[in-house]
Amino acid sequence: MIVTHLGHSAVLVETGDRRLLIDPGDLSQAWHGLSELDAVIVTHQHPDHADPVHLPGLLAANPRAQVLVEPSSSELSGLPRARPLEAGQSVDLGSVRIRAVGGRHAVIHRDIPRIGNVGVVLEAAGEPRFFHPGDALEAVPAGVDLVGLPAHGPWCAMKEIIDFARALAAPRGFLIHDGLINQRGWRLSFDRLGQMSGTELVDLRSGQPWTVA
Repeated sequence: MIVTHLGHSAVLVETGDRRLLIDPGDLSQAWHGLSELDAVIVTHQHPDHADPVHLPGLLAANPRAQVLVEPSSSELSGLPRARPLEAGQSVDLGSVRIRAVGGRHAVIHRDIPRIGNVGVVLEAAGEPRFFHPGDALEAVPAGVDLVGLPAHGPWCAMKEIIDFARALAAPRGFLIHDGLINQRGWRLSFDRLGQMSGTELVDLRSGQPWTVA
């Protein structure tokens, strides 16, 4: 497995025989211009996870990529080829299984209606199992080897992320959802989560591909 963090929640995963991009949002640009994608996966409708301006161009440049989108997002996005990905559903692409978990975005405030959110588990035989939770900490799938842990968000507190990481018990991880904090905030989250969760965190801010053994 090769993982590249492309800023905020955008993650490129090359596993099995497929290249999959998760959550290409408007707080990052490093995913612009990607090619030879087999799938683009959107966990929910917020623009920091699905850029309404640049995502259509990415899909036009990757005409063979399947577009798997949280169901309510597919109705609102207007993205070409969008296919609903429901919680509890699995989709097989070549040797890779994409499994959706959860179903709802974390609470931002009691006065703000909750929207849909699906976390995504990627599985390929003989390779690590990767989990991208989107914007929710409720689903804790078993057997995760690598996780993208949110560093910060208006919908979560550090104490909640620590408890989520402990419950998940993934051996390794890296920070995502970090586009809303400065470097001092990033370091605080990285150090505290690493110290208190038992998950070994890797710094992927360089945007360079990381080969996960």
